[in-house]
Amino acid sequence: MIYYGKQNVNEQDINAVIDVLKSDFLTQGPMIEMFEKRVAAYCGAKYAVAVTNATSALHIACLAAGMGKGDILWTSPNTFVASANCARYCGSEVDFVDIDDTTYNMSVDKLEEKLKTSQVKPKVVIPVHFSGQSCEMERIHVLAKKYGFLVIEDASHAIGATYKDTRVGSCKYSDMTVFSFHPVKIITTAEGGMVLTNDKDLYDKLGLYRSHGITRDPKWMTKEADGPWYYEQIDLGFNYRMTDMQAALGYSQMDRIDAFVTRRRYLAKRYNELLKELPVRIPYQSNETNSSWHIYVVRLDLEKVELTKKEIFAKMKEKGIVLNLHYIPVHRQPYYQKLGFKVGDFPVSEQYYEEAFTLPLYYSLTDEQQDEVIKAFNAVLSND
Repeated sequence: MIYYGKQNVNEQDINAVIDVLKSDFLTQGPMIEMFEKRVAAYCGAKYAVAVTNATSALHIACLAAGMGKGDILWTSPNTFVASANCARYCGSEVDFVDIDDTTYNMSVDKLEEKLKTSQVKPKVVIPVHFSGQSCEMERIHVLAKKYGFLVIEDASHAIGATYKDTRVGSCKYSDMTVFSFHPVKIITTAEGGMVLTNDKDLYDKLGLYRSHGITRDPKWMTKEADGPWYYEQIDLGFNYRMTDMQAALGYSQMDRIDAFVTRRRYLAKRYNELLKELPVRIPYQSNETNSSWHIYVVRLDLEKVELTKKEIFAKMKEKGIVLNLHYIPVHRQPYYQKLGFKVGDFPVSEQYYEEAFTLPLYYSLTDEQQDEVIKAFNAVLSND
């Protein structure tokens, strides 16, 4: 079977994890800080905080931003539910800004229009870099300054990508950036995530919320320490700590991040050529961005295909190709419907959902396997 995504782990990665297993530290040891510093340096950010996954990264980013009851977060409907749920974890409200029909990222035109007309302004906006292509961050940054909201980039898809010749994660146009290290992402720590920032105050808060709200730092404590064992819980935090084993895997994977991204870009360009004659729309890429290509999404020309999407998925699986779909618009989920959202609220995202397919794309996908995907896809769309 050819799946839509998979990890690539080599002997160096395995040995890095084994070295930790033989060491004195399995959880919060030296590899955590080494991994954090390596990712921060690669992206051009000052600080990084490694956590259990991107969901927990989004959560502590919202907490560090001061999200709470009475606040509201705006994000894209075309994302995984975690981009919205992070606000709900803080007791805050959520709203959405529809996507651009070409990039499938949050439409900055619609964001600006909504900021002008909405009586309730967001405390935080989370633009999602869908598939690895950065949103128009400079325009969002200008709006953030004008309307007074914080920006958290959900770059779960986008480590290794660039925007205006700056690496995603530099936080040049945002307050914080979140990465995911799930196995199907660009690099993996098995499960894992990270928050990057250039703000020392936010960095300190992120570290606090990651680890139970507990500190040994004298600047945070309410009294002088009783002794070297002393700590204080000064806020309600969580156990979102990454292990040293995971950090060792991630640190080792960083040796190959440029190779991972280069291969994905090659395969995406090859897809663009191979799909030209099929009844699909290939993904658009802005001249201001260079995607890291976490996923490759095409949109079906429904008028030229006899089969339903469900039938296409089934027939591709029969041929050994497992497709996926990113994403069901968040506002169509039953939980968010109960909050008052309804079908029709964000029509561009909904039309995209009706037409989208995610084709296989990962580092170890061979040219021959990609040819097999195209051959099968062509046969299915032709109903052969």
